[in-house]
Amino acid sequence: MSGTARALVVYESMFGNTQRIAAAIGEGLRPAFETEVLAVGQTPRTLPGDVRLLVVGGPTHAFGMSRPSTRDQAAAQGPMVMPATTGVREWLEMLGPRRTETVAATFDTRVNKVRRLPGSAARAAARRLRHQEYEVIAAPASFYVGDMTGPLDEGEVDRARKWGEQLVIAQGSRPAGATHHHRRGH
Repeated sequence: MSGTARALVVYESMFGNTQRIAAAIGEGLRPAFETEVLAVGQTPRTLPGDVRLLVVGGPTHAFGMSRPSTRDQAAAQGPMVMPATTGVREWLEMLGPRRTETVAATFDTRVNKVRRLPGSAARAAARRLRHQEYEVIAAPASFYVGDMTGPLDEGEVDRARKWGEQLVIAQGSRPAGATHHHRRGH
């Protein structure tokens, strides 16, 4: 698959729900991209130059991206699938400004009982990526779980796979050179 555009799906998952969504998004991307799905703790601090699409996701905690304190609170809810040390928030801070032609999209998981509550890890991550000069090519997506520890609502894995397929279309429909804008003063 050399020469194929690469996609990187970076996720934070406490109880495995966001991990399942990330894997499904990766499946949706694979027909068009050489795709790697990585837990945030396994992700490089700088993006490889051949990554053209970065997809970032995590659980919504306290109306946004998780923090050490909210991860500690989650750890008290049940067995965790990931260490609670590094989350998407910290990884994005380490990532710094965009230096490649990479575009981005964001997603989160959230409890279905609070669909109307404000705040979203996906929206917060999209804001952070825009601030770091990434072009965000799709509206942030939310996928729903029955309770903090899960399970995922019925149909959410299929919906995540389809969202990955839609990202392929969104990325492919961008005009050539669309990411060449840079802000002055950096």
